Amino acid sequence: MLTLYIGNKNYSSWSMRPWVLLKQAGIPFHEKMVRFDSFNAPDSEFKREILKVNPVGRVPVLVDEGFAVWDSLAIAEYVAEKFPDRKLWPADPQARARARSVCAEMHSGFSSLRNHCPMNIEAQLPQVGALVWRDQAGVRSDVERIVGMWSGLLETYKGPMLFGEFSVADAFFAPVCFRIRNYALPVPGVITDYVRRVCALPGVKAWVDEALEERDFVAFDEPYRTSR
Repeated sequence: MLTLYIGNKNYSSWSMRPWVLLKQAGIPFHEKMVRFDSFNAPDSEFKREILKVNPVGRVPVLVDEGFAVWDSLAIAEYVAEKFPDRKLWPADPQARARARSVCAEMHSGFSSLRNHCPMNIEAQLPQVGALVWRDQAGVRSDVERIVGMWSGLLETYKGPMLFGEFSVADAFFAPVCFRIRNYALPVPGVITDYVRRVCALPGVKAWVDEALEERDFVAFDEPYRTSR
């Protein structure tokens, strides 16, 4: 069986992507959660554990019969090829190319949104979101691009997901949905509706439920709170 190494569900947006993809697609896997800590060698238990399977020392990592794949996009590609019947990418070649393009854009972009609105499943931070929106032009620019991207895809492929049916793209943007929701960032109704649909997916709900059960507090992942 596949084994997926992840970090804390409350904070680890990159772990969330392949986990939700596997869960929503009904692909069985074993989860190994390694709690975030300081990441400072040699005292970091996280680093010691992850370095056993990934020379970069980061999550997520997928292990299949001893073969390790790290990086969320590489994991998505590996799983899509291993389970072609799950149709994780759109069937149409142009739609598939566009889906890969937007996933790659998420993978390498939107740094302002990620930095100023870190993922935190359990926290509701609308006041923080209002200040970030007022003061951070980069966040406004990132959200503008996301709104334009999602609106165009939903219109072109006739929803409810970005490419009609659930795909890798929806798993990749699931953490963004929580950033928009939990920081109450202002977006049009069509985007709010998409966020609700993503949050209602069984695979996403399962992640959220387990994140809320962690009841953990990792201080360096909490720039806007001093306690739970």
